[in-house]
Amino acid sequence: MKKKILPAIIIIVLIFIFAGIYVGQEMLKKYSYSTEKADLEAYFGVEGDNDVPIILGNEKIEEHAKLFDGYYYMDFASVQKYLNDRFYYGVEDGTLLYTTPTAVITNVIGTSAWSDSEGGSSEESYVISRLEGETLYIALDYVKKYANFYYEGFDNPNHLQLTTSWEDEEVATISKNTQIRLRGGVKSEVLEEVKKGDQVIVLEELENWTKVKSADSFIGYVENKRLKDKTTKSPIPVEDYVEPEFTGISKDGMVNLGFHNIGGVAGNDTITDVLSNAKSLNVLCPTWLAVTGNDGTIRSFATSSYVNTAHDKGIDVWVLLDNFTGGSEVSSHEFLSHASSRAAIISKAVEETQAVGADGINLDFELIATEDGQSFVQFMRELSIACRKAGLVFSVDNYVPMNFNDHYDLEEQGIFADYVIIMGYDEHYGGSQEAGSVASLKYVENGIIKTLEDVPAEKVINAVPFYTRIWRTTDGKVSSEAVAMKTAKEFIANHNIDMQWNAEAGQNYGEYTQDGTLVQIWMEDETSIGQKIDSMRANNIAGIAEWSLGMESPEVWDLIASYVGG
Repeated sequence: MKKKILPAIIIIVLIFIFAGIYVGQEMLKKYSYSTEKADLEAYFGVEGDNDVPIILGNEKIEEHAKLFDGYYYMDFASVQKYLNDRFYYGVEDGTLLYTTPTAVITNVIGTSAWSDSEGGSSEESYVISRLEGETLYIALDYVKKYANFYYEGFDNPNHLQLTTSWEDEEVATISKNTQIRLRGGVKSEVLEEVKKGDQVIVLEELENWTKVKSADSFIGYVENKRLKDKTTKSPIPVEDYVEPEFTGISKDGMVNLGFHNIGGVAGNDTITDVLSNAKSLNVLCPTWLAVTGNDGTIRSFATSSYVNTAHDKGIDVWVLLDNFTGGSEVSSHEFLSHASSRAAIISKAVEETQAVGADGINLDFELIATEDGQSFVQFMRELSIACRKAGLVFSVDNYVPMNFNDHYDLEEQGIFADYVIIMGYDEHYGGSQEAGSVASLKYVENGIIKTLEDVPAEKVINAVPFYTRIWRTTDGKVSSEAVAMKTAKEFIANHNIDMQWNAEAGQNYGEYTQDGTLVQIWMEDETSIGQKIDSMRANNIAGIAEWSLGMESPEVWDLIASYVGG
């Protein structure tokens, strides 16, 4: 009997042994640590021998740097996006420009030298900027001359750590030699071996794993049990670059600027008439200068007698320069995109302004295409330098800010210009497909509030309309004519239009139908101007402007004088 039982016992024992071995192997497979290495080039997204993926702060970004001759470069668009958007690429001239309050610094693309408009020059040990195909790259060492950031390059594989902010961060110490893995889990591929005592930045804590970044910018996961001594660390910010001071000119007290629309030299003789009813006006802005040629030629209606008349009345003169009355053959793209034509316009504008003894220049460039936005802003910077050196007040006219005109860059204007003027009208204009207010209260208020997001209040001036539009709609077709306040009042009286207050528009509104035509008018008068002034006063801005003198009703001047005077 024993002889029969023993073999059975042995078989059972063997079954248990083999089962134990199998279970052990399965457990080992399940819980043992994988040693498989991650494909690091795929992890970083390396796209070639000189391609350098970027870790910005604690995140990989889609833009990559390049490594040329041992130096790190970023493409122009990425430099503007992440580091400093004041660089200007002169595509037509083959130059890279940077503008300070007093000088334009120029690098000819493909060279290591730079020069500035004040006569300074130097040569770097690297090529400052270079074209690869149609893409412009700028050396990060050159960018660091004008921006505060930190960068460090690594190889095996190529990647770059870029740091532009210095917030407190949580760090931890590795308690035992371990691995940073691609994902949380012992079976995930290994990104990097880390040693006991290494410090990592803690990015996100999970139940059993923590997302971290290593000293050489690998971002992955470490087991929680391998981390100790968590604490908060304050990085030391890079402060090598000190932004130069932008000096400017501001008037004592509030600005009251009247645009004086002059159609020719003879129009200067109307100065006495347009000032006859004005009260508290302290700046005149005559439409004197216009670009007439793509080479930078301009025409001028400026006269010293006009300036003398204004000065005798205690009124400054800021000469308006425009890009839209000098002839249909003028291309803003052409004259803005060349340094020589920009310089010619600026030189002549300053010369004309000083020759007649005027006090400032007002830049009124309109209908600038999005693709010419950076060239316009560069022109604005360069004109500001010339005005600053000449002791002239520099102001810039702008549409009410909307998404479609962001390229006018109000923030940069607020740095370089002395005053930023909002043209708080043309909400509905001659080409509008629907009738509506020239400047409803909400439209004006939004314009002021949006501008104040980018421009200091002490530099913001809001321009109000001294005109309105009479709208006619016939068979669905809309047309209008712009008329002076006094003309509109006469029109309303002559047609016995019943005007009713429209609280949403902040204006009196009236309409009538005659021979199948709907006639509408949103009236600009002392009541609507008063509503706008209330908003301007509430936002504590620098003052008011008016387009244009001679179109107003005399009653509005008491409101404006009260606002400007206190």
